[in-house]
Amino acid sequence: MHYEADTHTHTLASGHAYNTIMEMVQAAAAKGLKALAITDHTKGVPGHEMKGAPGDIYFRNFVVIPRDINGVHLLMGAEVNILNGGSVDLSERALRQQDIVIASIHKQCYDDEGLETNTQALLKVIENPYVDIIGHPDDSNTPLDYERLVAKAAETGTIFELNENSYRDPGLRKNCKENQLTYLALCKKFGVPVTIGSDAHFMDVVGQHEHNEVILKEADFPMELVMNTSAEKLINYLKARKARFLQA
Repeated sequence: MHYEADTHTHTLASGHAYNTIMEMVQAAAAKGLKALAITDHTKGVPGHEMKGAPGDIYFRNFVVIPRDINGVHLLMGAEVNILNGGSVDLSERALRQQDIVIASIHKQCYDDEGLETNTQALLKVIENPYVDIIGHPDDSNTPLDYERLVAKAAETGTIFELNENSYRDPGLRKNCKENQLTYLALCKKFGVPVTIGSDAHFMDVVGQHEHNEVILKEADFPMELVMNTSAEKLINYLKARKARFLQA
């Protein structure tokens, strides 16, 4: 299966990635991608910082960046941190200006509070109209009730992510394969869309999806629910979702 878009990548701005926007675009173009999401990390809050990540103004200034470069459509966005209680660490003003928003739990910015409280926090995030994708919800170190989360995502149109980075470092996330298979079965049941994100922090892994393609096949997951098989499908879905919520 050919994937036309990568929905999760990072640049130097994240503080622990190693390429510029232009280098990431060049890598995407070389691999035949038609769309690329630049989703740099946000900075967290005092005591729960994502070291080196930029502040609000970085994400509010994307108007200066052209959206089509070298035949690649750019989606300029953010990977915001999910905070305890279910808030995220970017202002509403900045969130409204993003082409795409991923919300993820990172251990630097979130303290595990057990399955029920973690699930309540994620339910609140899924209800946030500016959050398009729940990033790498596959780590048993922060247990979640996937059935409740996927059922809520079916109501809001929120996308669940398969994250290739979960497999690059075996110690990064616990039980990622088992958890991905669990929520894929539920996404299939409830008709919830998914996307594969490379989570590239270096240009050579832009567009990588090998492990998660195997997971999709093992789950017998319907490809019409995989958003990044078509750049047009992904872009139109995000635009329609934004228009629906902003008009509400």
